[in-house]
Amino acid sequence: MFTGIIEDVGKIAKLQPQGDDIRLTVAVNKLDMSDVRLGDSIATNGVCLTVVDFSDSHYSVDVSPETIKRSGFADYQAGSKVNLEKAMQPTSRFGGHIVSGHVDGVGTIITINQIDRWVEIWIQAPDSLAKYISEKGSITVDGVSLTVNDVDGAKFMLTLIPHTLEETIIGSYKVGGKVNLEVDLIARYLERLMQGDNAAKSQHNKGIDMQFLAENGFLK
Repeated sequence: MFTGIIEDVGKIAKLQPQGDDIRLTVAVNKLDMSDVRLGDSIATNGVCLTVVDFSDSHYSVDVSPETIKRSGFADYQAGSKVNLEKAMQPTSRFGGHIVSGHVDGVGTIITINQIDRWVEIWIQAPDSLAKYISEKGSITVDGVSLTVNDVDGAKFMLTLIPHTLEETIIGSYKVGGKVNLEVDLIARYLERLMQGDNAAKSQHNKGIDMQFLAENGFLK
């Protein structure tokens, strides 16, 4: 579990393909590795990854095919900078919001506006995530806990203060760039809860039949 408060900006030192997955090595800058143990989780650009090797200056993780498919890792390369956050402790301050490190989709940066000392960024999210994104709600972008300040369909706007721009990779964003998105955890569980008993029914390969039409009010 994470809070979306970035502790360090690291750099990808090495990517080693291993069949369908990737062994990723990240060089840290100021991240304190003294309390890290094998099997610990570190959010890397918002993706919860398990440490399989580490030293004071780096850590290595295995990135599964599922993670590659659902995140921007397929486009990363040696030298790419990434936001880092170690898993929170029970005694930590909860400075952001509940972040699981499970990326829901990849967004595209469509507009960046510099306004005085702060920056306004519009991001196009996948249509499937639009229902989870609300004005003044929380969203995680590349591991950063942020507040949505405007919504237009599947597009949403963020307002970034100088501190966030300086302490994360957001300050280096370019129009057209891809970002990892994780929607609010509560919104996802609430959607499932509202399905009630229907949640137990398989949705895989379910076509439109007479039962479907009746259940959804098309037949009386």
